[in-house]
Amino acid sequence: MQTFPSDFVWGTATAAYQIEGAWNEDGKGESIWDRFSHTPGKIKNGDTGDIACDHYHRWRADIDLMKALGLQAYRFSIAWARLLPAGRRRPNQAGLDFYDLLVDGLLEAGIIPYVTLYHWDLPQALQDEGGWPARSTAEAFVEYADLATRALGDRVKNWITHNEPWVAAFVGHEKGEHAPGWQEPRAAIHAGHHLLLSHGWAVPVIRRNSPGAQVGITLNLTHIMPASPSPADGKMARFIDGYINRWFLDPLFGRNYPRDILDVYTAQGHVDAGAPEFVQPGDMQIITTPIDFLGVNYYTRDVVRDEQAPDNLPPTVIQAPQEQWTPMGWEVYPQGLYDLLVRVQADYAPARVYITENGMSLETGPDERGRVKDQRRIDYLHGHFQSAWRAIQEGVPLKGYFIWSLMDNFEWARGGSQRFGLVWVDFSTQQRLPKDSAYWYKEVIARNGF
Repeated sequence: MQTFPSDFVWGTATAAYQIEGAWNEDGKGESIWDRFSHTPGKIKNGDTGDIACDHYHRWRADIDLMKALGLQAYRFSIAWARLLPAGRRRPNQAGLDFYDLLVDGLLEAGIIPYVTLYHWDLPQALQDEGGWPARSTAEAFVEYADLATRALGDRVKNWITHNEPWVAAFVGHEKGEHAPGWQEPRAAIHAGHHLLLSHGWAVPVIRRNSPGAQVGITLNLTHIMPASPSPADGKMARFIDGYINRWFLDPLFGRNYPRDILDVYTAQGHVDAGAPEFVQPGDMQIITTPIDFLGVNYYTRDVVRDEQAPDNLPPTVIQAPQEQWTPMGWEVYPQGLYDLLVRVQADYAPARVYITENGMSLETGPDERGRVKDQRRIDYLHGHFQSAWRAIQEGVPLKGYFIWSLMDNFEWARGGSQRFGLVWVDFSTQQRLPKDSAYWYKEVIARNGF
């Protein structure tokens, strides 16, 4: 039996756009994901989050489901445009009421709310003014954070400013695969900076409005490995680590932006030579405002190969056969979670760490008896729980684990084609059906181990 610390927290996670639906009800404003999903060709099968899991109308039953599964905590996000339809000023009381009731319902069920303020659904009105590449959006975020924490801060004591700012900045503004669908590297760099700046500005506001609260930020972090010992693969792995991991970790922990990545961006013409033009005096100090915890979203490792190097060595790091990967196209590699947690602790020493997302997509549906036998998901989670437990033994201050996700939902550009949930959702009827993994997780929580 591998037992976790007595104060360890077990939960699940969701995001507003992925589950709520009610995209234009009760005064909610349009978000960039509403606009993006309604644009033909952007989402697989033409899916949208207009209805999703209809959580906006079914939240009471969903809380009952969480309670039945023994969840201790629930991480969810607030839809900015539901509180402030235009992004700033003129609050929407119906939106405030929804989250007020949701928080009360969770607390009455004995479930601790962990609230993410921004999970990618920027109000379209702010996007029309320039979006995250504009500094004014960071200022608007602080107004939104102030409103949300004044409304809920007496009861919510765990706040996350941003979820995966790298994805919001680079997948949304450089790769164009997520809203707002831009393909402008310079805009992505500026967006990333303003996401971090808004975080730093918001932390003291949250603390003022929610005395005694724990405040943090969630990053998507990846364990990077060179495919061989060759200098070319090592250099490429160092770059990818800087591009994804260090670009946000370094400034948050007082190290400024990594010089090696800035040099690459300067050489590519995405950053002006000399001091970065998007950084104003005092910005970096604001970004390093101390946080109470770091949220880590981990799904897989990244084995990096420099295919252009003519004298490269043969690969020595061999990934699992692709038929064993998840339907998202991600290798199952639990060891990477351990390696990542130990590395983050050694390099940055956050006071507390939470696994704020980890899980796998799996297409397995109900059999003729209505049972969802998702043993592969159980195996995936078991392996990652083992890695988390080992990291704790090595001194990593890991305080909780949130499985992605509570239930099948709208998986961004993949639409409804990827099912990460512990609970099966029939999107045509909105029936919820706990999978075998949900019942297994219930036992893990009850035992505080496995």
